[in-house]
Amino acid sequence: MHGVAAEVVALILLAASLAFAVARPRGLSESVVAVPAAVLVVALGIVPWHAALHALREIGPTVGFLAAILVFGHLCAEAGVFDYLGAVAASASKGDPRRLLVLVVMLAAGVTATLTLDATVVLLTPVVLTTTARLRVPARPHLYACTRLANSGSLLLPVSNLTNLLAFTASGLSFGHFTALMLLPWVLVCVAEWGGLRTFFRRDLRGTGSRATEVPSPPRYALVVLVVTVALFVVTSSIDVAPAWAALVGCVALLVPHARSIKPLQLVTEASPGFCVFVLALAVIVDGVTRHGLSGGLQHLVPSGSSWLALLGLATVAAALANLVNNLPATLALIPIVHGQPALVLAVLIGVNIGPNATYPGSLATLLWRRLLPAEEKPSAAQFHRLGLLTVPLLLVLAATALWLGVRTIGV
Repeated sequence: MHGVAAEVVALILLAASLAFAVARPRGLSESVVAVPAAVLVVALGIVPWHAALHALREIGPTVGFLAAILVFGHLCAEAGVFDYLGAVAASASKGDPRRLLVLVVMLAAGVTATLTLDATVVLLTPVVLTTTARLRVPARPHLYACTRLANSGSLLLPVSNLTNLLAFTASGLSFGHFTALMLLPWVLVCVAEWGGLRTFFRRDLRGTGSRATEVPSPPRYALVVLVVTVALFVVTSSIDVAPAWAALVGCVALLVPHARSIKPLQLVTEASPGFCVFVLALAVIVDGVTRHGLSGGLQHLVPSGSSWLALLGLATVAAALANLVNNLPATLALIPIVHGQPALVLAVLIGVNIGPNATYPGSLATLLWRRLLPAEEKPSAAQFHRLGLLTVPLLLVLAATALWLGVRTIGV
């Protein structure tokens, strides 16, 4: 199957896979529809079998790292890292919701950067919810900070997001060079996120709640392992070793003190095998979409060069596409077009990481965050989208401008 028919079928299969991943009826895995769809794409000849195998080989190491870092984040939570950080934030806030918001933004940005956005959504959000209840302050601004920073706060490190891992491979940059170029965009976006939340929720942030003074003993061993593991990400990248090995070392180090109580099945579950398989299947489906027309259309929208206008334009295109088809397919579709052009690769990353804060479907992490919230704290769609549409354009301008300055001063 070729041409328009192949494009239409691939798009339908992509839409069905994403719709099922968003809805997840009865808690079924995202892969339930995506895997048969990927098989059908190959069976119909939309993607040749050798091309499908190539796509799986290309994305395989990235998915392997994703599984390892998800387990690592779970082990950090089991060791008490998130509970400890939440207690420290509660104590330092002294019951002031405005001060707590600053601390939650910083905490969410740090957790996202080092342990991926999934850790912020799944592990930090419940801690923040408990903390706000303990202090008797409105939860809404602080819960929003978790999902907002899970997306936009993932700009800093190659390991912060699955989209970053895909971009990192295509950019050809070292771990340190990537981080240096994204440091200023990350800082500006995090500060701007705080400012946007502070303004939008100013009524919720009035008054003072209760004070919390009890802080548990720090999980020193786990915190040291966390710091060392992040350092290993830099080291392994510099010697051309996959960062998954660093994450694996971190997992083993955290497991050592609890060797006798290890539950292998639980570790497998925490690695989200269903989601990992979904990502692999999605890579094949997106290949089917791009090879029969979409790639050519997108190429006309991708600017050449690394001028300020080019970087901002590409980030905007990436953000728009992320909100249309979700940020992961958007990344898979755009990255091959700008492969080997570091400035443009990072501009795509800005768009697919910041853009999803505009709408619910932009990121699976946002949808997961919403599902995890108790009924009384679920945001209205109108409020979520109003905040997103008011802030995302400014964030894109800030990040693209900072990237442009970085390219001019640091170089690529």
